[in-house]
Amino acid sequence: MHKPTPEQAQWNNLLEKALDQAKKLGATQAEGSLSISQGLSSTIRMGCVETIEFTQDRAFSITVYQDQRKGSASANDFSDKALSQAVEAALRIARYAEPDPYSGLVEASELADLAALPNLDLHHPESVSVEDACAWAKDCEDFARAYDTRIVNSEGASFSKHDAYAIFGNSHGFLAGNAGTSYSLSCAVVAKDNQGEMQRDYDYTVSRWLKGLESAKTIGEQAALRTVKRLSPRKIKTGRLPVVFSPDVAPGLFSSFSGAISGGNLYRRSSCMLDTLGKQVFPEWMLIQERPHLPRGLASANFDQDGVATREADIVKEGILQTYLLGGYSARKLGMKSTGHASGIHNWLVQPTVSGLSELLQICGTGLFVTELMGFGVNIVTGDYSQGIAGFWVENGELQYPVQEVTIAGHLPEMFKHIVAIGGDVDKRRNIQTGSVLIEAMIVAGE
Repeated sequence: MHKPTPEQAQWNNLLEKALDQAKKLGATQAEGSLSISQGLSSTIRMGCVETIEFTQDRAFSITVYQDQRKGSASANDFSDKALSQAVEAALRIARYAEPDPYSGLVEASELADLAALPNLDLHHPESVSVEDACAWAKDCEDFARAYDTRIVNSEGASFSKHDAYAIFGNSHGFLAGNAGTSYSLSCAVVAKDNQGEMQRDYDYTVSRWLKGLESAKTIGEQAALRTVKRLSPRKIKTGRLPVVFSPDVAPGLFSSFSGAISGGNLYRRSSCMLDTLGKQVFPEWMLIQERPHLPRGLASANFDQDGVATREADIVKEGILQTYLLGGYSARKLGMKSTGHASGIHNWLVQPTVSGLSELLQICGTGLFVTELMGFGVNIVTGDYSQGIAGFWVENGELQYPVQEVTIAGHLPEMFKHIVAIGGDVDKRRNIQTGSVLIEAMIVAGE
Protein backbone atom coordinates (compact mmCIF):
# COMPACT_ATOMS: atom_id res chain seq x y z
CA MET A 1 0.00 0.00 0.00
CA HIS A 2 1.14 3.57 -0.71
CA LYS A 3 2.68 5.21 2.37
CA PRO A 4 1.54 8.85 2.57
CA THR A 5 4.01 11.70 2.69
CA PRO A 6 3.60 14.23 5.54
CA GLU A 7 1.57 16.49 3.21
CA GLN A 8 -0.62 13.61 2.11
CA ALA A 9 -1.12 12.60 5.75
CA GLN A 10 -2.50 16.11 6.38
CA TRP A 11 -5.02 15.67 3.55
CA ASN A 12 -6.00 12.29 5.00
CA ASN A 13 -6.67 14.03 8.30
CA LEU A 14 -8.89 16.62 6.59
CA LEU A 15 -11.11 13.89 5.16
CA GLU A 16 -11.18 12.05 8.46
CA LYS A 17 -12.31 15.22 10.26
CA ALA A 18 -15.09 15.79 7.72
CA LEU A 19 -16.39 12.25 8.19
CA ASP A 20 -16.30 12.67 11.98
CA GLN A 21 -18.22 15.93 11.70
CA ALA A 22 -20.90 14.29 9.55
CA LYS A 23 -21.44 11.61 12.20
CA LYS A 24 -21.58 14.16 15.01
CA LEU A 25 -24.19 16.20 13.14
CA GLY A 26 -26.50 13.23 12.76
CA ALA A 27 -25.45 11.24 9.70
CA THR A 28 -26.18 7.55 10.03
CA GLN A 29 -23.35 6.85 7.61
CA ALA A 30 -20.94 8.98 5.58
CA GLU A 31 -18.36 8.59 2.85
CA GLY A 32 -16.10 11.07 1.16
CA SER A 33 -13.20 11.63 -1.18
CA LEU A 34 -10.48 14.19 -1.59
CA SER A 35 -8.14 14.59 -4.56
CA ILE A 36 -5.22 16.80 -5.44
CA SER A 37 -3.69 16.88 -8.90
CA GLN A 38 -1.28 18.94 -10.91
CA GLY A 39 -0.12 18.80 -14.48
CA LEU A 40 1.84 20.33 -17.32
CA SER A 41 1.04 20.13 -21.02
CA SER A 42 2.55 21.69 -24.10
CA THR A 43 1.42 21.69 -27.73
CA ILE A 44 3.59 22.47 -30.73
CA ARG A 45 2.09 23.10 -34.15
CA MET A 46 4.10 23.69 -37.34
CA GLY A 47 7.24 24.07 -35.26
CA CYS A 48 5.83 26.82 -33.02
CA VAL A 49 4.60 26.72 -29.44
CA GLU A 50 0.81 26.83 -29.53
CA THR A 51 -0.11 26.23 -25.88
CA ILE A 52 1.55 25.70 -22.52
CA GLU A 53 -0.75 24.85 -19.64
CA PHE A 54 -0.20 24.32 -15.95
CA THR A 55 -3.07 22.79 -14.00
CA GLN A 56 -3.60 22.40 -10.28
CA ASP A 57 -6.92 21.06 -9.06
CA ARG A 58 -8.40 20.20 -5.69
CA ALA A 59 -11.71 18.48 -5.11
CA PHE A 60 -13.59 17.35 -2.00
CA SER A 61 -16.89 15.50 -1.95
CA ILE A 62 -19.00 14.18 0.91
CA THR A 63 -22.05 11.92 0.86
CA VAL A 64 -24.17 11.40 3.96
CA TYR A 65 -27.00 9.00 4.70
CA GLN A 66 -29.80 9.62 7.19
CA ASP A 67 -32.32 6.82 7.49
CA GLN A 68 -31.85 5.84 3.85
CA ARG A 69 -31.97 9.44 2.68
CA LYS A 70 -28.90 10.56 0.77
CA GLY A 71 -27.29 13.97 0.39
CA SER A 72 -24.08 14.99 -1.35
CA ALA A 73 -22.01 18.17 -1.58
CA SER A 74 -18.59 19.16 -2.89
CA ALA A 75 -15.96 21.88 -2.60
CA ASN A 76 -12.61 22.82 -4.12
CA ASP A 77 -11.48 24.75 -1.06
CA PHE A 78 -9.75 22.68 1.64
CA SER A 79 -10.13 25.20 4.45
CA ASP A 80 -11.85 23.99 7.63
CA LYS A 81 -14.72 26.39 6.99
CA ALA A 82 -15.32 25.23 3.41
CA LEU A 83 -15.24 21.54 4.30
CA SER A 84 -17.56 22.11 7.26
CA GLN A 85 -20.02 23.99 5.07
CA ALA A 86 -19.99 21.15 2.53
CA VAL A 87 -20.80 18.60 5.25
CA GLU A 88 -23.67 20.76 6.54
CA ALA A 89 -25.00 21.24 3.01
CA ALA A 90 -25.00 17.47 2.39
CA LEU A 91 -26.98 16.92 5.58
CA ARG A 92 -29.55 19.57 4.60
CA ILE A 93 -29.99 17.94 1.20
CA ALA A 94 -30.47 14.51 2.81
CA ARG A 95 -33.41 15.81 4.86
CA TYR A 96 -35.35 16.53 1.67
CA ALA A 97 -34.36 13.42 -0.30
CA GLU A 98 -36.70 10.50 -0.83
CA PRO A 99 -35.78 7.38 1.16
CA ASP A 100 -34.04 4.69 -0.87
CA PRO A 101 -33.88 1.26 0.80
CA TYR A 102 -30.81 0.35 -1.30
CA SER A 103 -28.70 3.39 -0.39
CA GLY A 104 -25.82 3.36 2.06
CA LEU A 105 -22.31 2.06 2.47
CA VAL A 106 -21.23 -1.47 1.68
CA GLU A 107 -20.91 -3.76 4.69
CA ALA A 108 -17.70 -3.29 6.66
CA SER A 109 -16.82 -6.91 5.94
CA GLU A 110 -16.71 -6.13 2.19
CA LEU A 111 -14.10 -3.37 2.51
CA ALA A 112 -10.54 -3.90 1.36
CA ASP A 113 -8.04 -5.00 3.99
CA LEU A 114 -5.73 -1.99 4.17
CA ALA A 115 -2.88 -4.04 5.60
CA ALA A 116 -2.94 -6.42 2.65
CA LEU A 117 -3.04 -3.99 -0.29
CA PRO A 118 -0.18 -4.57 -2.75
CA ASN A 119 2.08 -1.78 -3.98
CA LEU A 120 0.98 -1.16 -7.58
CA ASP A 121 3.99 1.05 -8.42
CA LEU A 122 1.83 3.78 -9.97
CA HIS A 123 3.66 6.89 -8.76
CA HIS A 124 6.81 7.99 -10.62
CA PRO A 125 7.13 11.77 -10.28
CA GLU A 126 9.71 13.43 -12.52
CA SER A 127 10.72 17.05 -12.76
CA VAL A 128 9.88 18.16 -16.31
CA SER A 129 10.72 21.70 -17.41
CA VAL A 130 8.60 23.66 -19.88
CA GLU A 131 11.60 23.68 -22.20
CA ASP A 132 11.83 19.87 -22.15
CA ALA A 133 8.08 19.43 -22.64
CA CYS A 134 8.14 21.72 -25.67
CA ALA A 135 11.30 20.12 -27.07
CA TRP A 136 9.84 16.59 -26.93
CA ALA A 137 6.64 17.73 -28.65
CA LYS A 138 8.59 19.67 -31.29
CA ASP A 139 10.89 16.73 -32.02
CA CYS A 140 7.88 14.48 -32.43
CA GLU A 141 6.21 16.81 -34.92
CA ASP A 142 9.49 17.42 -36.78
CA PHE A 143 9.98 13.68 -37.33
CA ALA A 144 6.40 13.37 -38.59
CA ARG A 145 6.65 16.31 -41.02
CA ALA A 146 10.00 15.13 -42.39
CA TYR A 147 8.87 11.54 -42.91
CA ASP A 148 7.17 11.99 -46.29
CA THR A 149 6.78 14.90 -48.71
CA ARG A 150 3.04 14.25 -48.78
CA ILE A 151 2.76 15.42 -45.16
CA VAL A 152 1.57 18.99 -45.75
CA ASN A 153 0.11 20.12 -42.45
CA SER A 154 -0.02 19.31 -38.78
CA GLU A 155 -2.68 19.29 -36.10
CA GLY A 156 0.12 19.46 -33.57
CA ALA A 157 2.16 17.34 -31.21
CA SER A 158 1.58 17.38 -27.46
CA PHE A 159 3.41 16.29 -24.33
CA SER A 160 1.62 16.05 -20.99
CA LYS A 161 2.45 15.13 -17.43
CA HIS A 162 -0.07 14.47 -14.64
CA ASP A 163 0.47 13.76 -10.93
CA ALA A 164 -2.45 13.02 -8.60
CA TYR A 165 -3.24 11.88 -5.06
CA ALA A 166 -6.73 10.64 -4.21
CA ILE A 167 -8.19 9.55 -0.87
CA PHE A 168 -11.40 7.69 -0.08
CA GLY A 169 -12.86 7.15 3.37
CA ASN A 170 -16.09 6.24 5.09
CA SER A 171 -17.64 6.03 8.54
CA HIS A 172 -16.79 2.31 8.85
CA GLY A 173 -13.25 3.51 9.56
CA PHE A 174 -11.91 2.89 6.07
CA LEU A 175 -9.49 5.53 4.79
CA ALA A 176 -6.87 5.01 2.10
CA GLY A 177 -5.05 7.10 -0.46
CA ASN A 178 -3.38 6.37 -3.77
CA ALA A 179 -0.82 8.39 -5.71
CA GLY A 180 -0.33 8.05 -9.44
CA THR A 181 1.45 9.68 -12.36
CA SER A 182 0.93 9.55 -16.10
CA TYR A 183 2.92 10.87 -19.06
CA SER A 184 1.93 11.02 -22.71
CA LEU A 185 3.23 12.14 -26.10
CA SER A 186 1.04 12.38 -29.21
CA CYS A 187 1.13 13.70 -32.76
CA ALA A 188 -1.45 14.21 -35.54
CA VAL A 189 -0.60 15.25 -39.12
CA VAL A 190 -2.30 15.81 -42.48
CA ALA A 191 -1.22 14.40 -45.85
CA LYS A 192 -2.27 15.33 -49.41
CA ASP A 193 -2.28 13.11 -52.51
CA ASN A 194 -1.77 14.10 -56.18
CA GLN A 195 -5.48 14.84 -56.56
CA GLY A 196 -5.47 17.30 -53.68
CA GLU A 197 -7.42 14.95 -51.37
CA MET A 198 -6.30 15.12 -47.75
CA GLN A 199 -6.28 12.64 -44.88
CA ARG A 200 -5.22 12.84 -41.24
CA ASP A 201 -4.16 10.34 -38.62
CA TYR A 202 -2.24 10.23 -35.37
CA ASP A 203 -0.27 8.13 -32.92
CA TYR A 204 0.49 8.40 -29.22
CA THR A 205 2.27 6.80 -26.28
CA VAL A 206 1.30 6.83 -22.60
CA SER A 207 2.96 5.47 -19.47
CA ARG A 208 2.99 5.71 -15.68
CA TRP A 209 6.68 6.62 -15.83
CA LEU A 210 8.51 8.99 -18.12
CA LYS A 211 11.04 6.45 -19.39
CA GLY A 212 8.18 4.16 -20.38
CA LEU A 213 7.19 6.46 -23.25
CA GLU A 214 8.14 5.53 -26.79
CA SER A 215 10.54 7.94 -28.49
CA ALA A 216 9.48 11.14 -30.23
CA LYS A 217 10.90 9.68 -33.46
CA THR A 218 8.79 6.51 -33.19
CA ILE A 219 5.54 8.37 -32.50
CA GLY A 220 6.13 11.07 -35.11
CA GLU A 221 7.05 8.65 -37.88
CA GLN A 222 4.25 6.25 -37.01
CA ALA A 223 1.72 9.10 -37.12
CA ALA A 224 3.02 10.09 -40.56
CA LEU A 225 3.04 6.51 -41.86
CA ARG A 226 -0.54 5.92 -40.71
CA THR A 227 -1.59 9.15 -42.41
CA VAL A 228 -0.02 8.55 -45.84
CA LYS A 229 -1.40 5.01 -45.89
CA ARG A 230 -4.90 6.51 -45.85
CA LEU A 231 -4.37 8.59 -49.01
CA SER A 232 -6.45 7.97 -52.15
CA PRO A 233 -9.24 5.97 -50.48
CA ARG A 234 -11.84 4.17 -52.52
CA LYS A 235 -15.49 3.29 -52.04
CA ILE A 236 -16.64 -0.31 -51.84
CA LYS A 237 -19.88 -2.05 -52.68
CA THR A 238 -22.51 -2.95 -50.13
CA GLY A 239 -22.47 -6.53 -48.91
CA ARG A 240 -22.13 -8.89 -45.97
CA LEU A 241 -18.45 -9.36 -45.23
CA PRO A 242 -15.94 -10.43 -42.57
CA VAL A 243 -14.76 -7.42 -40.55
CA VAL A 244 -11.47 -7.06 -38.66
CA PHE A 245 -11.34 -4.41 -35.92
CA SER A 246 -7.79 -3.10 -35.44
CA PRO A 247 -6.35 -2.81 -31.89
CA ASP A 248 -7.12 0.94 -32.08
CA VAL A 249 -10.86 0.33 -32.22
CA ALA A 250 -11.37 -3.24 -30.94
CA PRO A 251 -11.43 -2.15 -27.27
CA GLY A 252 -14.70 -0.36 -28.07
CA LEU A 253 -16.40 -3.72 -28.65
CA PHE A 254 -15.45 -4.95 -25.21
CA SER A 255 -16.22 -1.58 -23.64
CA SER A 256 -19.78 -1.94 -24.95
CA PHE A 257 -19.84 -5.44 -23.48
CA SER A 258 -18.65 -4.17 -20.08
CA GLY A 259 -21.36 -1.51 -20.11
CA ALA A 260 -24.00 -4.10 -20.93
CA ILE A 261 -23.01 -6.30 -17.95
CA SER A 262 -22.64 -3.40 -15.49
CA GLY A 263 -24.97 -3.21 -12.54
CA GLY A 264 -26.59 0.13 -13.32
CA ASN A 265 -27.81 -1.02 -16.71
CA LEU A 266 -28.81 -4.44 -15.41
CA TYR A 267 -31.06 -3.31 -12.57
CA ARG A 268 -32.67 -0.74 -14.86
CA ARG A 269 -33.28 -3.55 -17.38
CA SER A 270 -31.61 -1.36 -20.01
CA SER A 271 -29.11 -3.84 -21.44
CA CYS A 272 -28.98 -6.28 -24.33
CA MET A 273 -27.15 -8.73 -22.05
CA LEU A 274 -29.85 -9.29 -19.42
CA ASP A 275 -29.96 -12.69 -17.70
CA THR A 276 -26.71 -13.86 -19.31
CA LEU A 277 -24.75 -14.72 -16.14
CA GLY A 278 -23.42 -18.25 -16.48
CA LYS A 279 -24.44 -18.44 -20.12
CA GLN A 280 -22.51 -18.65 -23.40
CA VAL A 281 -22.03 -15.11 -24.73
CA PHE A 282 -18.82 -15.56 -26.78
CA PRO A 283 -17.28 -18.51 -28.67
CA GLU A 284 -16.19 -21.33 -26.37
CA TRP A 285 -12.49 -20.42 -26.71
CA MET A 286 -12.92 -16.82 -25.52
CA LEU A 287 -11.09 -15.77 -22.36
CA ILE A 288 -11.31 -12.25 -20.88
CA GLN A 289 -9.38 -11.72 -17.66
CA GLU A 290 -9.32 -8.77 -15.29
CA ARG A 291 -5.97 -8.02 -13.68
CA PRO A 292 -6.42 -4.95 -11.42
CA HIS A 293 -3.04 -5.27 -9.72
CA LEU A 294 -0.71 -5.05 -12.71
CA PRO A 295 2.36 -3.02 -11.66
CA ARG A 296 2.31 0.38 -13.41
CA GLY A 297 -0.97 -0.56 -15.06
CA LEU A 298 -2.91 2.34 -16.52
CA ALA A 299 -6.14 1.04 -14.98
CA SER A 300 -4.71 -0.65 -11.88
CA ALA A 301 -6.43 -0.07 -8.53
CA ASN A 302 -6.52 -1.75 -5.13
CA PHE A 303 -10.13 -0.85 -4.37
CA ASP A 304 -13.14 0.76 -6.02
CA GLN A 305 -14.95 3.97 -5.06
CA ASP A 306 -16.95 2.06 -2.44
CA GLY A 307 -13.74 0.82 -0.78
CA VAL A 308 -14.32 -2.77 -1.94
CA ALA A 309 -11.15 -4.63 -2.88
CA THR A 310 -10.50 -5.29 -6.55
CA ARG A 311 -9.68 -8.90 -7.38
CA GLU A 312 -8.23 -10.88 -10.24
CA ALA A 313 -11.04 -12.62 -12.09
CA ASP A 314 -12.04 -14.32 -15.28
CA ILE A 315 -14.83 -12.18 -16.69
CA VAL A 316 -15.46 -14.60 -19.55
CA LYS A 317 -14.10 -18.14 -19.56
CA GLU A 318 -14.73 -20.68 -22.31
CA GLY A 319 -17.11 -18.10 -23.73
CA ILE A 320 -19.30 -18.14 -20.60
CA LEU A 321 -20.00 -14.96 -18.61
CA GLN A 322 -18.57 -15.55 -15.13
CA THR A 323 -19.60 -12.37 -13.35
CA TYR A 324 -21.57 -9.16 -13.63
CA LEU A 325 -19.80 -5.88 -12.82
CA LEU A 326 -21.35 -4.56 -9.61
CA GLY A 327 -20.80 -1.76 -7.13
CA GLY A 328 -22.43 -1.72 -3.72
CA TYR A 329 -25.65 0.01 -4.77
CA SER A 330 -26.31 -2.04 -7.91
CA ALA A 331 -25.47 -5.25 -6.04
CA ARG A 332 -28.15 -4.53 -3.45
CA LYS A 333 -30.66 -3.69 -6.17
CA LEU A 334 -29.98 -7.06 -7.78
CA GLY A 335 -29.80 -9.03 -4.54
CA MET A 336 -26.12 -9.84 -5.11
CA LYS A 337 -22.69 -8.96 -3.70
CA SER A 338 -20.40 -6.17 -4.93
CA THR A 339 -17.69 -7.34 -7.31
CA GLY A 340 -15.47 -4.26 -6.74
CA HIS A 341 -16.57 -2.48 -9.91
CA ALA A 342 -18.10 0.72 -8.54
CA SER A 343 -15.32 2.58 -10.40
CA GLY A 344 -15.52 0.59 -13.64
CA ILE A 345 -13.16 -2.05 -14.97
CA HIS A 346 -9.47 -2.57 -14.26
CA ASN A 347 -7.07 -3.90 -16.91
CA TRP A 348 -9.03 -6.34 -19.03
CA LEU A 349 -6.81 -8.76 -20.95
CA VAL A 350 -8.43 -10.37 -24.00
CA GLN A 351 -6.55 -13.59 -24.74
CA PRO A 352 -5.18 -13.79 -28.34
CA THR A 353 -5.83 -16.90 -30.40
CA VAL A 354 -3.44 -16.27 -33.32
CA SER A 355 0.10 -14.92 -33.41
CA GLY A 356 -0.45 -11.59 -35.13
CA LEU A 357 -2.35 -9.46 -37.61
CA SER A 358 -1.01 -11.20 -40.72
CA GLU A 359 -2.37 -14.56 -39.59
CA LEU A 360 -5.71 -12.95 -38.71
CA LEU A 361 -5.97 -11.37 -42.16
CA GLN A 362 -5.25 -14.73 -43.78
CA ILE A 363 -8.21 -16.17 -41.87
CA CYS A 364 -10.31 -13.18 -42.97
CA GLY A 365 -9.48 -13.72 -46.65
CA THR A 366 -11.64 -11.01 -48.22
CA GLY A 367 -13.26 -8.32 -46.08
CA LEU A 368 -12.71 -5.07 -44.25
CA PHE A 369 -10.00 -3.91 -41.82
CA VAL A 370 -11.37 -1.12 -39.61
CA THR A 371 -8.94 1.46 -38.20
CA GLU A 372 -11.30 4.30 -37.23
CA LEU A 373 -14.90 4.51 -36.01
CA MET A 374 -17.08 7.58 -36.47
CA GLY A 375 -20.29 8.59 -34.73
CA PHE A 376 -22.15 7.16 -31.75
CA GLY A 377 -24.09 4.28 -33.24
CA VAL A 378 -23.89 1.75 -30.39
CA ASN A 379 -27.07 1.09 -28.37
CA ILE A 380 -26.38 -1.26 -25.47
CA VAL A 381 -30.10 -1.34 -24.59
CA THR A 382 -31.17 -2.91 -27.88
CA GLY A 383 -27.77 -4.17 -29.02
CA ASP A 384 -28.05 -2.30 -32.31
CA TYR A 385 -24.63 -1.42 -33.75
CA SER A 386 -24.04 0.97 -36.66
CA GLN A 387 -20.84 2.96 -37.16
CA GLY A 388 -19.19 4.96 -39.90
CA ILE A 389 -15.68 3.67 -40.46
CA ALA A 390 -12.38 4.25 -42.19
CA GLY A 391 -10.00 1.43 -42.92
CA PHE A 392 -8.65 -0.87 -45.62
CA TRP A 393 -9.98 -3.43 -48.06
CA VAL A 394 -8.63 -6.93 -47.47
CA GLU A 395 -8.23 -9.42 -50.29
CA ASN A 396 -6.37 -12.76 -50.36
CA GLY A 397 -5.40 -12.10 -46.75
CA GLU A 398 -3.57 -8.86 -47.55
CA LEU A 399 -4.36 -5.15 -47.04
CA GLN A 400 -5.06 -3.72 -50.51
CA TYR A 401 -6.15 -0.06 -50.38
CA PRO A 402 -7.79 2.45 -48.01
CA VAL A 403 -11.58 2.83 -47.98
CA GLN A 404 -13.95 5.57 -46.82
CA GLU A 405 -17.65 6.49 -46.78
CA VAL A 406 -18.49 3.05 -45.38
CA THR A 407 -20.85 2.05 -42.58
CA ILE A 408 -20.85 -1.28 -40.75
CA ALA A 409 -23.86 -2.64 -38.87
CA GLY A 410 -24.78 -5.59 -36.69
CA HIS A 411 -26.26 -6.68 -33.37
CA LEU A 412 -23.89 -6.76 -30.39
CA PRO A 413 -24.83 -10.15 -28.88
CA GLU A 414 -24.55 -11.76 -32.32
CA MET A 415 -21.29 -9.96 -33.04
CA PHE A 416 -19.82 -11.30 -29.79
CA LYS A 417 -20.90 -14.87 -30.58
CA HIS A 418 -19.45 -14.70 -34.10
CA ILE A 419 -15.95 -13.53 -33.23
CA VAL A 420 -13.65 -15.85 -35.20
CA ALA A 421 -10.22 -14.99 -33.77
CA ILE A 422 -8.22 -12.48 -31.68
CA GLY A 423 -4.83 -11.31 -32.95
CA GLY A 424 -1.62 -11.17 -30.97
CA ASP A 425 -1.05 -7.51 -31.96
CA VAL A 426 -2.17 -6.36 -28.50
CA ASP A 427 -2.44 -2.63 -27.74
CA LYS A 428 -1.45 -2.08 -24.09
CA ARG A 429 -2.27 1.65 -23.95
CA ARG A 430 -5.85 1.21 -22.70
CA ASN A 431 -7.82 -0.31 -19.83
CA ILE A 432 -8.92 -3.03 -22.28
CA GLN A 433 -5.90 -4.73 -23.85
CA THR A 434 -6.74 -6.64 -27.00
CA GLY A 435 -5.35 -7.39 -30.41
CA SER A 436 -7.29 -7.19 -33.66
CA VAL A 437 -10.71 -8.85 -33.59
CA LEU A 438 -12.17 -10.75 -36.55
CA ILE A 439 -15.97 -10.99 -36.74
CA GLU A 440 -17.33 -13.58 -39.13
CA ALA A 441 -19.70 -11.27 -41.03
CA MET A 442 -21.34 -7.85 -40.72
CA ILE A 443 -23.46 -5.68 -42.98
CA VAL A 444 -21.10 -3.34 -44.86
CA ALA A 445 -22.83 -0.40 -46.52
CA GLY A 446 -20.87 1.31 -49.27
CA GLU A 447 -21.97 2.31 -52.76
